[in-house]
Amino acid sequence: MSAPALGFSGPGSGSCAPVVVVTGIPGSGKSTVGALLAGRHDRAVLIEGDVLRRMVVSGRVEMSPARDPQALLQYRLRLRHLAYLARSYAAEGFLVIAEDNILGGHLEEFVAMLGDTLTVHVVVLAPRAEVVSGRDAARTHQAYGEGGWGAEALDTVFREETPRIGHWLDTSGQSAAETVEEICHLLKLDGDR
Repeated sequence: MSAPALGFSGPGSGSCAPVVVVTGIPGSGKSTVGALLAGRHDRAVLIEGDVLRRMVVSGRVEMSPARDPQALLQYRLRLRHLAYLARSYAAEGFLVIAEDNILGGHLEEFVAMLGDTLTVHVVVLAPRAEVVSGRDAARTHQAYGEGGWGAEALDTVFREETPRIGHWLDTSGQSAAETVEEICHLLKLDGDR
């Protein structure tokens, strides 16, 4: 599958920086780990899928086990824009941390959208479902509730349908800082700070 043209003519101020794709189910630690990872570098951008999701103010349809066609359309649109932003910032020399719930075959599609001119690292945060449930319960905005996915059900679908690309990390027993250290070691990313 070839990446769709996103309107880039090449790097602007220097060589392309790497893109680190951080994915996992809600409550796996993507936003926290992404922010800490980006904060270790002088030129880094964190692009959160949730921010792009919330840009749909009216008519937003959330993903659910029913896999509504409109929800899928909005999800794919979000991933396309996530890829566009990642490529744009990387072309200008920013280390990019792109994080979202990129599950199933969508992960390979997303990586293809980034194109073959970038260095792309995929990091899959895969703590145990009961750990995710505990983290979610402690948050002010819960991802799992009535009418939607439960952490265990989504975790099962995630593990069964998502291709085994990149680095899959069981972060169940790690703090966010420990996870960032592991990622930096695996990807050989030395922080500037």
